[in-house]
Amino acid sequence: MTKAAPVIIGFDGSAAAERALRDSAALLGPRPALVVTVWEAGRAFETATLPMTGLEMPTALDIRGAIEAELELYEPARRTTQRGVRIAREAGYSDVEGLTVADDRTVADTLIRLARERHGLGIVVGTHGRRSISELLLGSTSSSLVHKAACPVVVVRTHNDD
Repeated sequence: MTKAAPVIIGFDGSAAAERALRDSAALLGPRPALVVTVWEAGRAFETATLPMTGLEMPTALDIRGAIEAELELYEPARRTTQRGVRIAREAGYSDVEGLTVADDRTVADTLIRLARERHGLGIVVGTHGRRSISELLLGSTSSSLVHKAACPVVVVRTHNDD
């Protein structure tokens, strides 16, 4: 028996992401879900290799320190994913899996890649309600998803957007 296609849920731990997760479960549950937290790996290595002021050569790279710093950045993202998994189960999704993944290029590109690889039923995200001209209706991540994803995209607004 083949496993049912999961709903791919972008979860960053924000109130908007939590609302999107809960509201989408009422619409799409009980279905399998993949809760995804995207984090920016490599930040510690970028910082460790920045050139010294006035010199063209980078400072010496402290590999051990950079690895420890990367682990410190990864751990909160992993906890965010686990929190999202708990919320997804409580909200009514079944067979919930969590994935903390380093971004490929952008959060939207990473979610689209995962939806393609996992044959995702669709992608769910929350919008943070930014109100710049370019993001009047959708945030940059949700806008990219709506325009680029080959699968359906559900964007849930926060209550503050009303």
